[in-house]
Amino acid sequence: MSLSPSRLKTGERPLGGQARKAPWGPTLTERRGSVPSLLIVTLAVAAWLGFSLGLRRLALPDEGRYAGVAWEMLRSGDWMVPTLNGLPFFHKPPLYYWITGASLSVFGPHAWAARVAPWLGALLGALSLWLLLRRWSEPKTARWALVILVTQPLFFAGAQFANLDMLVAGFITATIALLADAVMRFETAQQGHRVSLVAAYAMAALGVLAKGLIGVLLPAGIVVVWLVLARRARWLRGLWSLPGTLVFIAIAAPWFVAMQQRYDDFAHYFFVYQHFHRYALSGFNNPQPVWFFVAWLALCTLPWFPALWAAWRTRAADRDPPSRLLLVLMWVWLLGIVVFFSMPSSKLIGYVLPAAPPLAALIADGVWRLSREHARTERRLKLMAALAVIVCVVGIVTVRIRDTRTTEPLAQVLAAQRTPGDAVIFVGAFFYDLPLHARLTEPVRVVEAWNAFDIAARDNWRKELHDAARFAPAQADAVLIDRADLAQLLCEHPLSWVFAPPGAAARYPLLGATAPIAVTERATLWRFDDHACVSHGRTPIAGLRGK
Repeated sequence: MSLSPSRLKTGERPLGGQARKAPWGPTLTERRGSVPSLLIVTLAVAAWLGFSLGLRRLALPDEGRYAGVAWEMLRSGDWMVPTLNGLPFFHKPPLYYWITGASLSVFGPHAWAARVAPWLGALLGALSLWLLLRRWSEPKTARWALVILVTQPLFFAGAQFANLDMLVAGFITATIALLADAVMRFETAQQGHRVSLVAAYAMAALGVLAKGLIGVLLPAGIVVVWLVLARRARWLRGLWSLPGTLVFIAIAAPWFVAMQQRYDDFAHYFFVYQHFHRYALSGFNNPQPVWFFVAWLALCTLPWFPALWAAWRTRAADRDPPSRLLLVLMWVWLLGIVVFFSMPSSKLIGYVLPAAPPLAALIADGVWRLSREHARTERRLKLMAALAVIVCVVGIVTVRIRDTRTTEPLAQVLAAQRTPGDAVIFVGAFFYDLPLHARLTEPVRVVEAWNAFDIAARDNWRKELHDAARFAPAQADAVLIDRADLAQLLCEHPLSWVFAPPGAAARYPLLGATAPIAVTERATLWRFDDHACVSHGRTPIAGLRGK
């Protein structure tokens, strides 16, 4: 039971036009049962990956940031420009925000609704791998590769973490799978390659809208290296598709063109700074050693990872040509993702999610190839799957209990007591998840030393807002407030609600002189009314943002 081929269905025509029976592929009987089995597998995978979407609160900063941007898109009605506190936020493209904003509008502003996008990305990636292997390999290999994939703690957690990593991983997986399907059809002289190509181009375009250029560069690079190493470079020219190119442009280009027309510096900031500078330069968050992804991939795919030795031990020379072709693809795919993301200094574990599908396929293939007793192997795999399920569930419950990185309790206090017209002010921090949890409909005022020399040097919330301000300086003047103006800011409204991180009272005497109304590990909440302005007077603020 391996990546070796099964028999091809009859009735196919080769590319030349004459009907013949190709040497491998699914039988007609298998194809007739494909729709019910696809539906059953889809529902099962969707249920497994989605049952705990709402178990955790939104984690800060990442989940709160991306869910908060989607909430702003929904509340403002502007579905073109992602904003962070009302300022254009061009760190990433808009697809995640579109999906999440639509989900929040349908289901309400809940944590689980903010995780629909990564859940869909995981579902797409899992089904893409399964369909590729089901068509071009043995059924047991395809089935167990799917089980191994969705029970890897890395993949399971990524499916319910509200950021862009799993969404783009799903599109990368789908693109590679569809391009591989087209190559296999070339190899076996089957029809249908054009449909696979156009679908691959569409998936790549959606990958670009999900997270940028890696949505097309990674799958394209992996497939090129695969075909060169497999001595199939002759098929590279066949992978170019004019209809596919038109579909790619129609999907991916309009948003980028519209943003460049509206903001002159958009293209340089998005493509040069957020792509090439982040990849090539240091100075961004999470610098890690070169072995970071190897170690974490091994740890976060337990208990399955040790079984990769079985794939390593299998010999390509013992396989027929089509099976060797798939084997080379999976190794190039796995190593290509790990090497590509290991080179930059900045590393986050979610970056390596596109490596999870080939890892699962290699493990499934290797286990069956080295097995002499299939019944015993099946029992062992079932025990491993049960253990993997336990690890996933225990992990998600543990995170739910231990993770206190949320402002939801304070947001609930604000939502219950705030009246329209009350000001909401963040001092010394930006609490990404609070506007969503508190159902705020307007940007908040953020008090900080906005003229500090080190803002651009530190990759944090201050830099995000500072960068966003360059695209909308007038709006920035209204929401980014200098520290010296805090006292006057409190006098602009009859009632103000102030949020600040722990220890802020020591840096701001006005906060230290007033008793907070609520305190959590993450933040402190104060309520200021007219009495707070007695010693400062009711004067308007001049120069809201320091230059």
